Amino acid sequence: MAIPKPLRARTGERPAAGEMAFLQPLFERMAARDNDIGGLPFVTLSYAQSVDGSIAAHPPRSVVLSSEKSFEMTHLLRSRHYALLVGINTVLADNPRLTVRLCEGDNPQPVVLDSRLRFPDDCRLLAHPDRQPLLFTTEAAPADKMVRLEAKGASIHVMPKDALGRVDLIAALRCLADRGVKRLMVEGGATVISSFLRSRLVDYCVITVAPKLVGGLKAMDNFHPSNDLPPLSIVDCRYQPLGGDLIIYGSMGKG
Repeated sequence: MAIPKPLRARTGERPAAGEMAFLQPLFERMAARDNDIGGLPFVTLSYAQSVDGSIAAHPPRSVVLSSEKSFEMTHLLRSRHYALLVGINTVLADNPRLTVRLCEGDNPQPVVLDSRLRFPDDCRLLAHPDRQPLLFTTEAAPADKMVRLEAKGASIHVMPKDALGRVDLIAALRCLADRGVKRLMVEGGATVISSFLRSRLVDYCVITVAPKLVGGLKAMDNFHPSNDLPPLSIVDCRYQPLGGDLIIYGSMGKG
């Protein structure tokens, strides 16, 4: 089994400035948690949606939601996290690079939740400039596909299943913590967003709302929170205009 490249500690980080200064409290909270030993990673949930709550078009087609400034914010957030997590549906739909390109900073470790190992053999993540992808799957993964992807450099870890047959998130977070991941950024898609929120594993939210109406796939379509728990809320929620978008941000209450 391939071992990911060791993660470097984020040292000498400059304070967020200018239009991005509103992110500084988040960065300070993450840095304060870096010294915690034995805990799960600090999880930041960040994604973009339209005014009507869509994160993608349905049926699938190319739709740009965020402004250029909001894209810059996303890359700044990526540069301040040790790892960046998406689900396999995002990989199949977008073939993303998950790198830092619009600001200075290290690339985070790309992480993919992929319970049946549908990860494509020609995925761009396999050509990542300095970190091969870390794939969390389950026993449902085909053995020959595991061998093939590991030969291409991917690091594959078989995790326990949750009640829905997906990768158990707590087990995945513990595995990341064991590998030195102190800060994890979660970008999507809808199933991953809903799963992290439903499991109350999100520490902080940075949500971009674009002034567009899409009528597509909703971020929270699969949320289905337990009736036994209070509604989730963003504590001390703040709002920041950015490049024509509205950024909603704050700590996530655990209920």
